[in-house]
Amino acid sequence: MPVKVYFDLLSQPSRAVLIFLKVNKIQHVECPVALTKGEHFTEEYAKINPMKKAPAIDDDGFKLTESVSIMKYLSIKYAVPSHWYPSNVERRARVDEYLDWHQYNTRPFGAMLFQHQLLIPWMKGHDPDPKKVDHFKHQMVKVLDTMEAVFLNNQNFLAGDEMSIADLAAACELTQPAIAGFDLFSQRPKLRAWMDRVLSQTNPHFDEAHSEARKWREELAPKYPIAGSSKL
Repeated sequence: MPVKVYFDLLSQPSRAVLIFLKVNKIQHVECPVALTKGEHFTEEYAKINPMKKAPAIDDDGFKLTESVSIMKYLSIKYAVPSHWYPSNVERRARVDEYLDWHQYNTRPFGAMLFQHQLLIPWMKGHDPDPKKVDHFKHQMVKVLDTMEAVFLNNQNFLAGDEMSIADLAAACELTQPAIAGFDLFSQRPKLRAWMDRVLSQTNPHFDEAHSEARKWREELAPKYPIAGSSKL
């Protein structure tokens, strides 16, 4: 029975799960949940995800939330290529190491920069708060410094020389500040080369999953410009 996946393409963790399913040719049924319309707050959806967030999956009655947990589960259940979530304990620990750091660094600071630069001004009809934007820009600089110096270092991907779910989670997350106009790559050739490797292994699915996000960028970013830009 195909996996039912509940997602919204404006959600970066949703995009990661959907891309993972498609790249690995796991049979699935797409069940869109429009977050901007509040569809995640319905009683019906609460039966799928009591936390009322996206993404979530229903695998023949087994319901699971949280994108990282979902990708780990799918990696093991559907015997995808081992590089995604290695069975070797040390290599798997490196993947988990980045993902744990990601939840407290890449994810929150990228999301907050996006929200304060683009989403909140759009929703409330006012200019971005420059102090808050500058704060999260500074935090994102530190995030990118650490990604390059500690996780990428002299290897091709964040947890080694093969792509893993860590890279997919990170790449989807970094699109969020990029949508808001934050410059990810102009002074960071190592990060740019890493992103190019991720894209080469996940396209056309990566670009397809980010089509809605790119529309947001085209429509809203010019109204709330930020110094620099990043082409994904």
